[in-house]
Amino acid sequence: MGTPGLDQWVLHVDLDQFIAAVEVLRNPELAGRPVVVGGRGDPTERGVVSTASYEAREHGVGSGMPLRIAARKIPDAVFLPVDADTYNEVSQVVMDTLRGFGTVVDVLGWDEAFMGVQTDDPEAFAREVQAAVLDATGLHCSVGIGDNVLRAKIATGFGKPRGIFRLTRDNWFAVMGERSPDSLWGIGSRTVKKLDALGIRTVRELARAPVDEMAARFGPKTGPWLVGLGAGAGSTEVSAEPWVARSRSRETTFQHNVGDWNAIAECVRGLAARAVDDVRGEGREGVRVALKIRYAPFVTHTASVALPSPTTDLATVTEAAVGLLDRFDHEREVRLVGVRVEMTPPENGRSL
Repeated sequence: MGTPGLDQWVLHVDLDQFIAAVEVLRNPELAGRPVVVGGRGDPTERGVVSTASYEAREHGVGSGMPLRIAARKIPDAVFLPVDADTYNEVSQVVMDTLRGFGTVVDVLGWDEAFMGVQTDDPEAFAREVQAAVLDATGLHCSVGIGDNVLRAKIATGFGKPRGIFRLTRDNWFAVMGERSPDSLWGIGSRTVKKLDALGIRTVRELARAPVDEMAARFGPKTGPWLVGLGAGAGSTEVSAEPWVARSRSRETTFQHNVGDWNAIAECVRGLAARAVDDVRGEGREGVRVALKIRYAPFVTHTASVALPSPTTDLATVTEAAVGLLDRFDHEREVRLVGVRVEMTPPENGRSL
């Protein structure tokens, strides 16, 4: 039950340049320098950027970029390896700090969470959150305030860095109306191209798109959902129920392109074994296997197949994964291989 007389808000708390900021805390001499964290911290190896400091982003370096390209853009950048244990530890302190406000906290990852808040002054509450996180960890965060989850999430981007921004039904179209649909949480470049082909190039146009036509083009669920996104529709509920993974995946990046597909098949077998171990650790079973191949230089294809029945039998999963290799071009060299095992739904929690 809510508190009478107080409005219900969703706050999205997003730590600013989290991984890079943690590294600067550990080594203050890095402050103000372009810092790139990814892989084993060696830009001569294959790997991708996990995060980049704001100073590095000013040079066009961003998450997901190959480390080698980042090094070409900023030869004098500081490259550091990913230290997941430390990031987990700091993240836990942040999330415990948020829970200390006595509100519902929905953790999305290392560096972000939703809070369900009842208050008549959400900006003041957000400032208290920022101060508490800074005091507990030395880290800065931005806070998006919304009347639902979608708007709160998007609002954070307007507040970065170290800021606060409110986005609600009242100012949705004033802020978002003329922006591209890819500014919406959940819409990627492929969908934007399809929308563009329909003459839908702004959030306002998406909100006004005929639902029947969108359902016919994108499907009975996706079409109306996209129109709803354009209008800023989203859940107003924040749940503390934990997210539970829908799948487990393992992948490897070769330091040199591989053209021997027998060697690739052997790699797939090893990745499948590790993924099955992960699934068993969840206490669940696999229902579908997917294979990801990234050809040289950087083109990624995927294929998947349903398993005959839910299982954690290694031979069955491995056979399915290796069998998917037949769907790929064996004349091309490969730089990355990944195996994903989708699992049965969890008994408790929300699948992601």
